[in-house]
Amino acid sequence: MTINKLSASAATKSERLSLFDLAWITRHADQSLQADPIHLTAAVAEKSEGSIHDYYSNGDYWWPNPETANGLPYIRRDGESNPDNFDAHRLLLRQMRTHTANLAAAYAVTGNEAYAVKAVQLLKEFFLDEATRMNPNLLYAQAIPGICSGRGVGIIDTLHIIDIPPAIEALKASPAMTDSIYEGLKQWFADYLNWMTTHENGIQEMNADNNHAVCWFVQAAAFAWFTHNEEVLNFCRQSFKESLLPDQMAPDGSFPRELARTKPYGYAIFVLDNLVTLCHILSTPEDNLWSFKLSDGRGISKGLSYLYPYLNDKASWPYPPDVEHFEGWPAKVSSLLFAGLALHEPAYIQLWDRFDPDPTDMEIRRNIAIRQPLLWLI
Repeated sequence: MTINKLSASAATKSERLSLFDLAWITRHADQSLQADPIHLTAAVAEKSEGSIHDYYSNGDYWWPNPETANGLPYIRRDGESNPDNFDAHRLLLRQMRTHTANLAAAYAVTGNEAYAVKAVQLLKEFFLDEATRMNPNLLYAQAIPGICSGRGVGIIDTLHIIDIPPAIEALKASPAMTDSIYEGLKQWFADYLNWMTTHENGIQEMNADNNHAVCWFVQAAAFAWFTHNEEVLNFCRQSFKESLLPDQMAPDGSFPRELARTKPYGYAIFVLDNLVTLCHILSTPEDNLWSFKLSDGRGISKGLSYLYPYLNDKASWPYPPDVEHFEGWPAKVSSLLFAGLALHEPAYIQLWDRFDPDPTDMEIRRNIAIRQPLLWLI
C-alpha cells in the first residue's frame, strides 16, 4: 500500500502498519523490557505540600529572585527554562508513558506476551499499587516557590499520558491485563478526569486562551474516550467549534498568541499538533471535526496549510528563531500522519516519514505528546 493511496478510511490493519518502521518499534520495546520499575514515589519533592503520592513540579520559566536574600518569590523569564527546578516527577511520568507505549505498540504488532507482561507491570505499579501509585490529581503541579503550591497550568504536565489509554486498549487482549487491573486503570482515569473538570485548577486551565486550553481538551477527550464519558466528549466537540478555533486561530490559520512568544516556531508546532490530535479523538461520521469550518473558513485544514510550508522548509520561517531549542525543530509529530490520513494529503505523511523519530533534545521530546501513533490507528 503506497502513501498516495492510503487514507483514514483504509480498513485493514496491515495497510496502516505499512506506514510504520516495525523494526524501530520492536527495538524500542526490547529496550523498554529492561526498564527498572517506575514509581512516582521514588522521587521526593521537598518543597511539595502534598504526600509522596502527589505529583509535583515547578513552573518552567520561573527563577530565583535576585533582589531577595532567599530568592523568593521567584520571578518569570518567558521561554527560559530553569534547569534547577524540580522535574523528577515529570521525567518519571514521561518514562512510564514511553516504556508503556513502546511495549504496547510492539505487543500489538507481534503478539509477544513478554511485552504485555512488562507493560501491565509498569501500569499497575504506577497507577494502582497502594505503596507506589500516583494520586489522580495535579494539585501541586508547576508550583512557584514563594507564590503558590500549584497552578492550573500544571495540568499540561500530564499531556504525555494521553498515550496510556490506547496502550491499555492494545494490551487488553493479553492475559496479563486482568479484568481487575483494566477496571482499576479505567477508574484512575475517570477519577482524574473528574478532578480536571471540577477542581478550580482544572476549570482555570480549561478556560486558558492559548495552547494550555487546547492541551486540557486533548487530555479530557482522551480520558473521556477511554472511560466512555459521552458528556465530556460532546463538551469537547462543542468547545473545539465554539471557543478553541474562533478564539485562538487567526484568519490565515496561524495562532497569534503562540507566535507572540519567545519560542514562536516550537509553540506554533505544539498547538497545532494538539489540535490535530483533538480532531483525531473526537471526529465521528456524524460530527467530523476534520471538515468543520467557521463561517470565515477557519478550520484545522487552514491551520495545517499555514504551518506546513515552514515545516517542510524551516528556512522560510518568517518570525525570529526561538530563544531556546530552535535547532531541534521540526520533529516527527503525529499530527502530520493523522492529518495526512484524514484529509487525504500524502505530502503530510511523506513529511512525517522524513523526520527523525528519536530527537535527542529533551525539550523537543517533552513537547511531543504522542510517542507511538500506531496505537492510535489500530
